[in-house]
Amino acid sequence: MAEGMSLALPRQTTTSSWWSPRRRERLLQLAFLVPAVLYLVAFFGYPLAQNIVMGFQEYTTATFYTGEAPWVGFANYVGIASSGVFGTAVLNTALFTIGSIAGQFSIGLAIALFFRRRFPLSGTLRALLLLPWLIPLIVSGAVWRWILDQDNGVLNTTLGGLLGGIHPGWLTSTSIALVAVIMVNIWIGIPFNTTILYSGLQDIPDELYEAASLDGATGWRAFRHVTWPLLRPVVTVVLVLGVVYTLKVLDIILGLTGGGPANATQTLATQSYHLSFVEFDFGQGAAMGNVLIAISFLFALLYLRAARRADAS
Repeated sequence: MAEGMSLALPRQTTTSSWWSPRRRERLLQLAFLVPAVLYLVAFFGYPLAQNIVMGFQEYTTATFYTGEAPWVGFANYVGIASSGVFGTAVLNTALFTIGSIAGQFSIGLAIALFFRRRFPLSGTLRALLLLPWLIPLIVSGAVWRWILDQDNGVLNTTLGGLLGGIHPGWLTSTSIALVAVIMVNIWIGIPFNTTILYSGLQDIPDELYEAASLDGATGWRAFRHVTWPLLRPVVTVVLVLGVVYTLKVLDIILGLTGGGPANATQTLATQSYHLSFVEFDFGQGAAMGNVLIAISFLFALLYLRAARRADAS
């Protein structure tokens, strides 16, 4: 009897170790992780891999009927690099990104510092500040296109009433169209910058400002020696994320100018769209998209590094 019991005990121990709480927790984690991985592979991994492959193929509308996409190697990349629009698109992308990030961050930081002070209706105003971020981009583009219309726009009507006879072609002039697009994108990005920077300011203890005030550090000196050093990790994350988001902006530019006039607002994102869905040269469009993906991936790596530093600090 005792011998039989001793033989059964190892089986019970093995079964209990198999269904141990730690193993059950891991199986539960996998159960939640597998759907997310499948989703990422199906809707992000496969399109990305397909786009990379298309960048090395002569993929046109005929491919949909014949199923043939000849391998052309780096010919698509040579084609987009040698086109007259590529240099303009790269320059416009750089100007659009730098201008948008500079405006969004500086205004967002100023508003975040303003809302750090407690005053009546501050919570309501912070909620209203999110409206530009919540409105669909295509709707924002349509509204701003009406506001910036040269003949009947609200902005030019107001300027004409105040200054008389002034009707700038905000969306039709090659000299100021990019400025107008940057201005709209700044308006859209301010809520994101304000929200993240405001949350970072909330993590700074008030005791540090009180201690700094005892040493005479108030106003600008308090911002320089207390606020900015402690906010720097959040600032890094905001700037890198802002660059990644701004590089791929498409809706606003298409809704306002379509990349015109005369390619004055053409960026890498809009040029990739134009090649693929206007000229139907999907190979060169994919190659242009791959260039944009590579640039975004570089800044994504910088974001991950900045996020690790922020967590460590």
